[in-house]
Amino acid sequence: MTRIALEIAVDGPAGARTAFEGGADRVELCQALAATGGLTPSGATVDAVLAVAGDPERVAVLVRPRVGGFVYSAEEIDLVAADVADLVRRGAGAVVVGALTADGAVDLRALERWRDAAAGADLVFHRAIDTVPDPAALVDDLVDSGVRRVLTSGGAARSIDGAAALSALVAAAAGRLQIMAGGGVRVEDIPALTACGVDAIHLSARRPSGDAAPSGPGGGSSGFDVTDGDIVRRADAAVRGRS
Repeated sequence: MTRIALEIAVDGPAGARTAFEGGADRVELCQALAATGGLTPSGATVDAVLAVAGDPERVAVLVRPRVGGFVYSAEEIDLVAADVADLVRRGAGAVVVGALTADGAVDLRALERWRDAAAGADLVFHRAIDTVPDPAALVDDLVDSGVRRVLTSGGAARSIDGAAALSALVAAAAGRLQIMAGGGVRVEDIPALTACGVDAIHLSARRPSGDAAPSGPGGGSSGFDVTDGDIVRRADAAVRGRS
């Protein structure tokens, strides 16, 4: 049986270290995860996480230039291409991107541009796919554009509620690309998600840091999240079928 991968979303080297120590196969690196769903991290952060990982294949980096939807201007597509090229030069094994047209189709022009910029690194399509009514209908375009895996909740707020759509995506992909279940994943959901036939499980495994320092009137919300090693270990056990 093919090993199901466990991916943990992190925002820095401390989170990556905790994830790997807990049994994660790889991490997805981004910044502002809790506040925005994730944006492109800094180059220095990427370098630090790659050093912790010790293997570029263990690090996927989110490239998302702004919050909001996934219909991008030509200027934004250029910006993502430049970030993708920079991240690959730094050693990232995968870049996580996503773009749609105004009518909900895959933006093939953007994806092909980013594929070329990735220069052989894995191209991952993120949860932009969850904004369309029939994600399985996009699979052929994703395969043709060089996408190697897809992060999706099956269109639901929580992956467990999108299980039927995840199974449909696995069937549509037919081994041509990997389907990774992610979005509101709890440890207790993992056995049912793996039963859908997905290739990987993705979760953030976060908890509040307990930091009570004030952020002031210009610093946003107080406090921040950190990666919880216990959640990672329990997720690893669930993925491996251990109690």
